Formats: sequence, structure tokens, C-alpha cells
Amino acid sequence: MLQNLTGWHALIVLAVILLFFGAAKLPSLARSVGQSARILKDEVSGDVDTGADARADTRADTRADTPAA
Repeated sequence: MLQNLTGWHALIVLAVILLFFGAAKLPSLARSVGQSARILKDEVSGDVDTGADARADTRADTRADTPAA
């Protein structure tokens, strides 16, 4: 289905988007898409870091609960 797309198809899609959203809304639309992509990227990379941080926090809490001799 996507193998037959050409540059003309992309221009037609861009023209329809321009007509649908209007020229004034396109910069804010692009900005919000960029922010959403950045947030998604941070959340995906943050999941790996969160696991390590949670383990470190658990170890710190365990040490804080034990009475000092």
C-alpha cells in the first residue's frame, strides 16, 4: 500500500493538512507533536533509570530503618 506513494502524494497530504488546520495553527501543532515525542522519549529512557533508582532508594530506606549501635 505505501510502496506506491510519490512526492505528489506527500504534497497533496500537506495541502489537505494546511486546509484542515489552517496556516496559523501549524506551528503550534508541530510544536506540540515535538513536545509529545520528547516526553515519550524521556519516559521510555526513564523506565530503565527508574528501576535502578528504585533499587537504590530501597537500599537507602533499609539502612535508615536499622537502629544505630
